[in-house]
Amino acid sequence: MPEKYRRFFLKDREAKGLLAEITEKLDINLEHAFKTRINLEIIETEFAKIYIINNKPLIAKFGEDIFPTLVSLEAFPSIPKVVVDMGAIPHVCNGADVMAPGIVRVYGEIRKGGFVFVVDEKYGKPLAVGEVLYEMNDASRVKKGVVVRNLHFVGDKLWNFIKEK
Repeated sequence: MPEKYRRFFLKDREAKGLLAEITEKLDINLEHAFKTRINLEIIETEFAKIYIINNKPLIAKFGEDIFPTLVSLEAFPSIPKVVVDMGAIPHVCNGADVMAPGIVRVYGEIRKGGFVFVVDEKYGKPLAVGEVLYEMNDASRVKKGVVVRNLHFVGDKLWNFIKEK
């Protein structure tokens, strides 16, 4: 059954407000990141809003959660990465949160409430986007339990929608 959606450009005034919200929530200054005029489109679906920035689906919004999509890894290299072992991959790709024992290493500085890309240890491919549940010092001491809440992963509804469009 085809997914119903609506795609449209934002007016400059609306786009500036949205870019300010994204900058605040993600701690990424999009205007500095792109160094060019930003064209902003929105795709509204039944399950999420997807923000198309310069023809790439880089940001998604589910309810109040705004986060980068998996295809935005190259656009936002400053977002930290959490590397997981090969045993964690099938679980993360089925929507499981990232547990402390599965984390091999972290690139960049993580902070509570911040976003990370979850990547595999063998190829460095993005598997998920998650929200960190601990501050950097606390996360390094955690030996069990959830460290990263999985928000978007390979094979989820958002991933499939982006790949089809």
